[in-house]
Amino acid sequence: MKLKSEGLPRPEPRKFDSSILATEIVERLTYRVGKDAANAHKHDWLHAVILVIRDRIIDAWIRTKQEFHEDKGKRVYYLSLEFLIGRLMRDAVSNMEMLEQMQEALGSLGVDLNVVAELEPDAALGNGGLGRLAACFMESMATIGVPAYGYGIRYINGMFRQEISDGWQVELPETWLAHGNPWEFERRECSYEVGFAGVVEAAEETLGTPGKMTWNPQERVIATPYDTPIVGWRGNQVNTLRLWSAQPIDPILLDQFNAGEHQGALRDSNRASSLTRVLYPADSSVAGQSLRLRQEYFFTSASLQDIVRRHIQDFGDIRTLHERASIQLNDTHPAVGVAELVRLLVDVHDIEFEEAWDIARETFSYTNHTLLPEALESWSVPLFERLLPRHMQLVYAINAHILKVARKTKGFDDAAVSAISLIDEAGERRVRMGNLAFVGSHKVNGVSALHTELMKQTVFKDLHKLYPDRINNKTNGVTFRRWLMQCNPELTNLIEEAIGPAFKDDAERLIDLNKFADDTAFQEKFMAVKLEKKIQLSNHLASYCGAKIDPASMFDIQIKRIHEYKRQLLNIIHAVALYDQIRTHPEKDWAPRVKIFGGKAASSYHNAKLIIKLANDVARVINQDPAVQGLLKVVFVPNYNVSQAERLFPAADLSEQISTAGMEASGTGNMKFQVNGAITIGTLDGANVEIKENVGDDNIVIFGMTADEVAAKREGNYDPKEIIANSPELKQALTAIQTGTFSPDDTFRYSGLIDGIVEHDWFMVAADFDSYSLAQRRVDEIWKDKKLWAKMAIKNTANAGWFSSDRTIRQYAEEIWKVGL
Repeated sequence: MKLKSEGLPRPEPRKFDSSILATEIVERLTYRVGKDAANAHKHDWLHAVILVIRDRIIDAWIRTKQEFHEDKGKRVYYLSLEFLIGRLMRDAVSNMEMLEQMQEALGSLGVDLNVVAELEPDAALGNGGLGRLAACFMESMATIGVPAYGYGIRYINGMFRQEISDGWQVELPETWLAHGNPWEFERRECSYEVGFAGVVEAAEETLGTPGKMTWNPQERVIATPYDTPIVGWRGNQVNTLRLWSAQPIDPILLDQFNAGEHQGALRDSNRASSLTRVLYPADSSVAGQSLRLRQEYFFTSASLQDIVRRHIQDFGDIRTLHERASIQLNDTHPAVGVAELVRLLVDVHDIEFEEAWDIARETFSYTNHTLLPEALESWSVPLFERLLPRHMQLVYAINAHILKVARKTKGFDDAAVSAISLIDEAGERRVRMGNLAFVGSHKVNGVSALHTELMKQTVFKDLHKLYPDRINNKTNGVTFRRWLMQCNPELTNLIEEAIGPAFKDDAERLIDLNKFADDTAFQEKFMAVKLEKKIQLSNHLASYCGAKIDPASMFDIQIKRIHEYKRQLLNIIHAVALYDQIRTHPEKDWAPRVKIFGGKAASSYHNAKLIIKLANDVARVINQDPAVQGLLKVVFVPNYNVSQAERLFPAADLSEQISTAGMEASGTGNMKFQVNGAITIGTLDGANVEIKENVGDDNIVIFGMTADEVAAKREGNYDPKEIIANSPELKQALTAIQTGTFSPDDTFRYSGLIDGIVEHDWFMVAADFDSYSLAQRRVDEIWKDKKLWAKMAIKNTANAGWFSSDRTIRQYAEEIWKVGL
């Protein structure tokens, strides 16, 4: 049934007056939540407040959609397996510029906005930097006027909720959807069927020729979208985050159920729900690998069907897709979309393969986030062919096309052809998703200047030779609306008092703060704000995890995904060495320091989990020793997420960015620390290189080998034993860890972890230790000079503006997507 819409009255946009807001909150509480104000609980108020804010967002959302439809311009589609959006209420009320009115409205009702906001769960849609980057990009696209959709998965449980039990990581379901999600809207009319496995047959009219085929999947599920509005700054544009939920074709086989075969009757329902149950299921088993590939194809296929449907609806001719749509692949997770779009064009829309391939390549672009070969996904050919038989055919066809070009026009030898092939034949034959994303995109970007150059030299060396104009750089950025204005309103107010409000619309205007770096009065105000944020964090950690820390100490913070290349282990070993030095030389003037760690280890990553346990074991010993009280403390913050990050970044004095040079693609935590006035201690890795260029050599503490030096040492006859023997501090610390000083209940718990350093030291922990230790002593000396520390901190904030995600998105829009702004 089609309803008449033209000429129907439209509701007036909602007003922002505090008295009107208060009235509407009570109305929502009464008629949507079913409570009167006298009996409402805090979570009832939260729901009512969100609904009132949401109404105003909807006004802007509908206007944005109408403008998109009327403009008929090019749209951007951002495909990502993660969107770490965090809590949305404060973000939305701030970007809609109604924070003061909402505080006043709730205050008139006897309710504290801050108390209510703390009840909102973090959306469990991501893990680390990849997902948070996607969230920052979505907000920036709305802010600067890029018409965009984000596409991902509506995870029921997300990654996991991390608890720490006896120092070990314990993984529990993250039940963020247990009580519903008032921000989302189900769009069942835009559901699509997604298939797996089955058989492929030649279409009758093309029998015996390459081209159109008929795929008859053995398993089918329904992808149903849930839309969340993403508000840009000042509410001028609202884009859409569309997340897919999986539903079975037949939820229950009633005959089987009534016959007592309960599990069999619910099999299809269980298989469908598993697709959107957990982010990154452990892939150490074939079943885990299968689920991971199924997830990736599920959301990619649904997204591409939606994009194609919208294009045909608005523009008619599928052949113009690349002129009206730009699809960004955020890492290799949606890389199967290259083959899926070709399938849709060839098998559904009757386009010849060569033309379909050209359309796909001009439509896609690909962001690479890693130089780790093992992180560039690959799937065994038997698994890929069993789950996606038609796509396997298309991968072979694409590969044949690419390899012929390489052989005939470029004269590639066997080794180069093997390197660019979509099929890795060294051992078990595997489909290389990184190569598929590369050849299937017209542009491939790195996420920092160093990373982009290393891409050309390492993981994509031969593909770069084949397509020398394809790789470009787009250094990452973060949205300052959340990572300065929302999480640090005290510093925001101080900056506005000093340089005016222009930086709120253009982060690069923060550079005007440089003139206050030597101003003693401003330094005192700046450091007073820092102390206030440290007190807030101290109070939070005391109630959250029982950690009691002194706000007058240096807050030395490393918060990120736990991985050996990020070198939390180097930081922990330094804590052990510093512990020894303080006890041995109590007469020295030590700078009081609290080392704060946070981050999750992947479920199947044994060494990362062991590093978490070591951090907690070291903390237990150091924190109970009266010899170092007031001088050194170690804290591990459980369940690090966006909401925890919003407390930690503003309180940091020292930002630990200490990855092995050449292994961190960019980092975005380094930028969030920087804008909040933390001083970076780091290697010349990822975006640290560009932070150094922006803040100046005197306002950052750099240590360790460069990426070239790391590569040379790995290729040479590097012997970590010699390094260790010549470093008394390092040797003593490693011996203490290896022989059970911190694990008396299990003397050999860390022997394997330390053996990895002693025997081969792939991540250069031993090689960089002495340099790191010296850098930390320099940090101590700077800390004692309060005026110098304040100057450096101000310089970091003042020169952080270039790392705005608005700048990054403008570069994507102009140089890759070709979207007019």
